[in-house]
Amino acid sequence: MAIGKVISGFVFNTRVYVTATFLLFALVLIAGQSVHAEDEFAALDQQTQALKTAALDINRELNTLEEEMLYPASSQVAVFLSMDVGEFFELDAVELSLDGKNVTNHLYEAGEVQALHRGGVHKIYLGNLAQGEHELVAIFTGVGPHGRDYRRGAKLGFAKSNDAKYVELVISDREQKLQPEFFVREWE
Repeated sequence: MAIGKVISGFVFNTRVYVTATFLLFALVLIAGQSVHAEDEFAALDQQTQALKTAALDINRELNTLEEEMLYPASSQVAVFLSMDVGEFFELDAVELSLDGKNVTNHLYEAGEVQALHRGGVHKIYLGNLAQGEHELVAIFTGVGPHGRDYRRGAKLGFAKSNDAKYVELVISDREQKLQPEFFVREWE
């Protein structure tokens, strides 16, 4: 009887050993496949990132080419907006007219105004303009000193030559009068 228990214990232990070995082998096999699958996912992720980067580069080049085709230097006019300090004026909107024709309106969000206060420059308009004499009028809307609604304009007469023309709208503080000042200047 004791021999039977030893044999049955041996058989039981052998079955447990074989089962445990089989499970261990299966786990190693699954883990190996997991590692292999993770390697494949990592490689696929790298390929996807490379494709995204290539697509962004192509898009950037296409935008540059489109701008060069639509706005050649011989007829190009670009208008930029900048702010200096901005303590006496809270910008809401800018309306831009060229030769009496409204060409753009822009409503500014708080983040855009903050970027302008930190020294940013906003390209408010890019278009084509024939050679000759032209007049640019900018209307600035916002909140001025003492929380009052403020609407002021600035204008510039300029001659468009065969080269691209760059114009800057500037909002600055006039410390002596505690008022904002608006002017338009040409970039050389």
